[in-house]
Amino acid sequence: MLRRKPTRLELKLDDIEEFESFRKDLETRKKQKEDVEGVGTSDGEGAAGLSSDPKSREQMINDRIGYKPQPKPNNRTSQFGNFEF
Repeated sequence: MLRRKPTRLELKLDDIEEFESFRKDLETRKKQKEDVEGVGTSDGEGAAGLSSDPKSREQMINDRIGYKPQPKPNNRTSQFGNFEF
């Protein structure tokens, strides 16, 4: 295996400015999302109230990862097919 000297990385002013702009943009999105979640609750507790309820916490996680659970049917035909006993 060939060995080579480590590549030197230089941090430029443009890179720092770009990073700061991304960070500010991310913070504004996060604040807007928190404001929307806070306004959406009827009891006025905001996002802190959502974390205490396990169902809404599960829903938030499902929304974040893009999981949309389908309800399971509870009748026997769905479990065993159309067999007649």
